[in-house]
Amino acid sequence: MKKWGGILFVLLCTALLFLIFNDPALATDAAEGAAAADPIAEHAWWFWPLVLFVVTFLMGIFAVLGGVGGGVLYVPIISGFFPFHLDFVRGAGLLVALTGALAAGPGLLKSSLASLRLAVPVALIASTCAIAGAMIGLALPTNIVQIFLGVVIIFICILMLTAKKSTFPDVQESDRLSSVLRIYGVYYEDSMGKDIDWKIHRTPIGLLLFVGVGLMAGMFGLGAGWANVPVLNLVMGAPLKISVATSKFLLSITDTSAAWIYLNKGCVIPLMVVPSIVGIMLGSFVGVRALKVAKPNLIRWMVIVILAFAGIKALLKGLGIG
Repeated sequence: MKKWGGILFVLLCTALLFLIFNDPALATDAAEGAAAADPIAEHAWWFWPLVLFVVTFLMGIFAVLGGVGGGVLYVPIISGFFPFHLDFVRGAGLLVALTGALAAGPGLLKSSLASLRLAVPVALIASTCAIAGAMIGLALPTNIVQIFLGVVIIFICILMLTAKKSTFPDVQESDRLSSVLRIYGVYYEDSMGKDIDWKIHRTPIGLLLFVGVGLMAGMFGLGAGWANVPVLNLVMGAPLKISVATSKFLLSITDTSAAWIYLNKGCVIPLMVVPSIVGIMLGSFVGVRALKVAKPNLIRWMVIVILAFAGIKALLKGLGIG
């Protein structure tokens, strides 16, 4: 019964998303370059914040069950199916990702899972590049950013399908740069009942990859947890728990840097940000409870399908086809 209940829940949520995303009021005439009717002006001021709250509430549930950050779902879905300008969506997306990171950061540092020694050099590079990425993204034409966004989202789907995780990577010896920076540590592994000593290698390659991660985080407003963890874990060799926790802490620095650019440019609208953040947070609480009975693999596949659909939609929208 629990299995069928989980499937029914997924189907109901999918149906609700389908009804919202296929509202005839959202249809536009791309050929004439103007909407047949203004979908925002057609409704009362509270309509779109309410719809945003409902959709982001569902996003919060799926984000927890699918093991992804809310920011990576927010930007492609809201920009692809809602009548909001991409700049406003990216600004809100950064704040959505930032909220979760700020809430989790202190606890992760206190538990010694998030490593300051690992985070500081990475954050310096990623946050600087995030500022540059935000400025580039706001300077580029919207359709070009939509095309790049679609490509990145499709790449994320491929990464989610193919990327492997290593709980305890085999790092034989620290490289010279990580030794100079003293990037190593110890944390207590509950599942094994002992302290785990860890160190990293391939530090120059990892730091170079974070240049691209920071640029994408600022340009698309996605947050960067989807990229942080594979680089920290698979490339640099940090244990999985250290990678996940440090990635969450990194978002609080990287996304703050990029968010200031969007705030300064007037691309943060409270009527979008507030219901989005509240919806994501409440949905996350429900998702944590639902995780005990839901089938995570089924939800993960649904998240990948939704992301792929949103990525294709963004790509077609940027090309002027959809």
